[in-house]
Amino acid sequence: MSPLARPARPAATPANPNFSSGPCAKRPGWSLQALEGAFLGRSHRAKGGKAKLAEVIERSRQLLDLPEDWRLGIVPASDTGAVEMAMWSLLGQRGVDLLAWESFGAGWVTDAVKQLSLTDARRLEANYGALPDLSQVDWSRDVVFTWNGTTSGVRVPDGGWIPADREGLAICDATSAAFAMDLPYDKLDVVTWSWQKVLGGEAAHGMLALSPRAVARLENYSPAWPLPKIFRLTKGGKLIEGVFKGETINTPSLLCVEDALDGLRWAESIGGRAALIARAESNLAAVADWVAASDWADFLAEDPATRSCTSICLKVVDGWFAGLAAEQQATVAKRMVALLEAEAVAFDIGAYRDAPPGLRIWGGATVESADIRALLPWLDWAYASVKAEQAAAA
Repeated sequence: MSPLARPARPAATPANPNFSSGPCAKRPGWSLQALEGAFLGRSHRAKGGKAKLAEVIERSRQLLDLPEDWRLGIVPASDTGAVEMAMWSLLGQRGVDLLAWESFGAGWVTDAVKQLSLTDARRLEANYGALPDLSQVDWSRDVVFTWNGTTSGVRVPDGGWIPADREGLAICDATSAAFAMDLPYDKLDVVTWSWQKVLGGEAAHGMLALSPRAVARLENYSPAWPLPKIFRLTKGGKLIEGVFKGETINTPSLLCVEDALDGLRWAESIGGRAALIARAESNLAAVADWVAASDWADFLAEDPATRSCTSICLKVVDGWFAGLAAEQQATVAKRMVALLEAEAVAFDIGAYRDAPPGLRIWGGATVESADIRALLPWLDWAYASVKAEQAAAA
C-alpha cells in the first residue's frame, strides 16, 4: 500500500459497538423489559424494597462465592464511594502502603495523603503499563490497591504476594475485576466494586465486602476525623448490621436495583462466575491473537501475566507514530476513535485522559467475543486511514 492509499473498509461489523469501560455494555439480549419488575413508586424501606436490595446482596454473594463470615452491603456513590467509605472508616490505626500504577490508584493516594492527611503513608508507584515492586509492600501496615487498573489495563497476576498472616488490612478496589477475575478472599479484607462494570449494570451504587478482620477494626477503632453520615458503618462501637441486609444508608434507585438483579440472573443462567471469567478471558485472547500479528499495536501492559481481561489497553508502537510529538500522538489516537465512532463500529474506546495515547477496549463478560473479533480489523483500518490522512497533509 502506498503512503497515500486509503485502506478498504472491513466487511463485518460488531453487532454491539459498545466497548465503554463504564458504564459498560448491557448483557446480551438486554431490553427495557428486563426492568418491568422494578419496585417503583414505593419506599426502599418497605418490605418489598428491602427484599429487592437483600436479593442483590445474596445473589452477589453466591455468584462470587464470598465466604460466609464476610459482610456484604450496598453503599452510595458507586465503587468510589465504597473505597472512600473503607478508607475513611478503617485507615489511621497504623501506617499504610498505597499502591498506584494508574489513575484510580493515584486517586486513593491523594485521598490518603491530602484529604485524610495521613503522615505515615508510603507510596509505591509505577508508570502506566507496569506494576510497582510488590515485594516491597510492608504487610505490618494497611495496604490500599486496585486489583485491576481500569485505566492502564494492568492487573495483579494473583494473590501470591499477599501473606495470609498479614497484620494490616488488605483494602482492594476490585471494581473492574469482580465477576471477571479470581479474587483470593483469604488474602483480602475489604473488596469493593460497582454494578456498571462486568455485569453491565447502571451507575451510582457500590458494593462493600468486609472480612471479619475488617469488621473487628471497625468495632474497635475510631478514626480521628469526623465521618459523613453516608460513611458511618458503626453505632455505639458495633457494626450497623442492617446495612448488610438491604437497609441502605441512603436512598437507592430501585430501577437500578432491578437492573442489577437482571444482570445477576443472567450470570447465573450462563454458568455463574466460571462462565463470566471464561467470557472475559476469551475476549482478551482474541485481542492477544490480533496483537501478535500487528505491526503497529501492542498491549500497554508490559508483562503478559498482568494483562487485564476487562480493561484491555493498547498502545501504538509503529515507528512513524513514535516519531511524532506527544501532542500529535494524542491527535492521531483521538482521530482513530472519531473514525470508529463515525462508522458506528466502536464507541468510547479512547485511552483514559491520563494514560498514554492509545485505545481502551472493554472486554468484560457482557461483551461477545464475536464483537471483539469483528472490531479488530476496524482498528487496523482506522490506524491506516489516519496515517494516510497525515501523509496526504504533509
